[in-house]
Amino acid sequence: MAAEQPIPVYTDLSDLYGSLGTSLNHAEKWNSIAEEFQRRFGRKPAYIARAPGRVNLIGEHIDYCLFGVLPAAIERDILIAIGRRPNPNAEDAPGSVVAENVQTKYTRQVFAPAPRRRASVSEEEVRLEEWHLDINTKQLRWESYVKAGYYGVLINYFAGGQNPASVDLLVTGTVPAGSGLSSSAAMVVASTLAFLAVNEKLEANFTGNGPKISKGQLVEMAVANEKRVGVNSGGMDQAASVISVPSSALYISFFPELSASAVPLPTGAIFIIANSLVVSDKAVTAKHNYNLRVVETLAAARILARHLELKVEKTEKVTLREVVGRLAGEVEEVGAMPVEWLLETLKRMEREIECLKPKKSSGEGQFGVTMEEMIEMSGMTAEEFKEVYLSWVEVEATQFQLYKRAKHVFSEASRVLQFRQICLAAESSPSPSDVIKDLGKLMNESQTSCDELFQCSCPELNELTNIAKDAGAIGSRLTGAGWGGCTVSLVAEGDVDAFIKKVSATYGPYKGLQDTALSEVIFATKPSSGACVYKFE
Repeated sequence: MAAEQPIPVYTDLSDLYGSLGTSLNHAEKWNSIAEEFQRRFGRKPAYIARAPGRVNLIGEHIDYCLFGVLPAAIERDILIAIGRRPNPNAEDAPGSVVAENVQTKYTRQVFAPAPRRRASVSEEEVRLEEWHLDINTKQLRWESYVKAGYYGVLINYFAGGQNPASVDLLVTGTVPAGSGLSSSAAMVVASTLAFLAVNEKLEANFTGNGPKISKGQLVEMAVANEKRVGVNSGGMDQAASVISVPSSALYISFFPELSASAVPLPTGAIFIIANSLVVSDKAVTAKHNYNLRVVETLAAARILARHLELKVEKTEKVTLREVVGRLAGEVEEVGAMPVEWLLETLKRMEREIECLKPKKSSGEGQFGVTMEEMIEMSGMTAEEFKEVYLSWVEVEATQFQLYKRAKHVFSEASRVLQFRQICLAAESSPSPSDVIKDLGKLMNESQTSCDELFQCSCPELNELTNIAKDAGAIGSRLTGAGWGGCTVSLVAEGDVDAFIKKVSATYGPYKGLQDTALSEVIFATKPSSGACVYKFE
């Protein structure tokens, strides 16, 4: 399985470039960061870690509900050049980091982890140390993502008095921040990889012992690491950045365990990404956007389980996917239920969610419930509910839209499965154009659901998807968390240039942009390979 494969470590750049795609000049970018590292730090780096951004073709906000999604890595990426400091100053703390960024708006940062022994430990943990790195989740800075990746390496590989290496690092990237292309996950994955590599923890043959770290293990580390900057990610972004393969989307399933399989995309159409230029920082707005949606879906799952008389432990954060499995009699030890079975159960769930509506609607189409109503529906006491669902995350709302969120999740999960089935059957289809139309229809339905049910779109994204369809897109939808960021549009291969020209002439924020500036905000991309490391010999 793809998740069980080791992280690629290259020593030949020609092999590395061949895996990344062809629409960007990758050689120029990699050479540039190596030369800039040498200019700033007086030596060449030991490694360059690479993590791509991703475009989610379909399956928004359902990964943390444990339903499968269909992203693809893009060619645009984050690169981190890193090397051990050959002569650390005597006053430097062990494991100190000098972090610089090619972009001049990001200033040089110097930090070091502080070992912190636990106040009380079990006998088995007597030698275990915790590490502290100051990560401000209220005012997020670029180095917070670097620190998050570093922290995961510290707690997993530096217990019992070991010290990490003191290092210098340099970051560059072509994934625009807040665009919905998962720049934050790419930063965390790349920093995790960089610190693993420079501390000789990535490969067995670096130290001569120990197993290689698998792609699945890196995904799990990166998910945990990103939570340290205040985002409760479901794992799609990290999995796409790490596990993707060229020329295919990636069907990522999270239940009963993480698994990933390539889904070849049909020929005859291209995916085009367009940036709305509305910046969406999901960590900063999490309490009333992203994290609130996580809590709403979890609460909906418990209430549904109670309605269906399914067993849920008192402190369990049961997900909507687990509710579906328990209702269908799925046995986790055997593996996930067949796709046809899952689709049938999802249809049933779209009827069962009526129990999530308030007893008294406040108006037509108004399905929100108050905190008090939500707690009563859950069958828990206020103290129990707040401990399980609110003690670990900050949210802000007066109305909780449990019905709308669950309806989106179940319908979107069905669309992902249908999209995958259409792609897998495309080679034997007598009409490729019908295949592409079917995919476009699912993308359009997804955008409507994201806007009306999950309410994660925004006026600019709605405008941009409408402009895209008027310009000839077969399907167009937001991609990423939403509330800004990018759209992804399915466009016939022969219409790409005309499409980009029409969109750039119609969407107000694009007017006046030309050449490089325009290519930064609207571009076609080919599915790229996942994260990797280049080791300098």
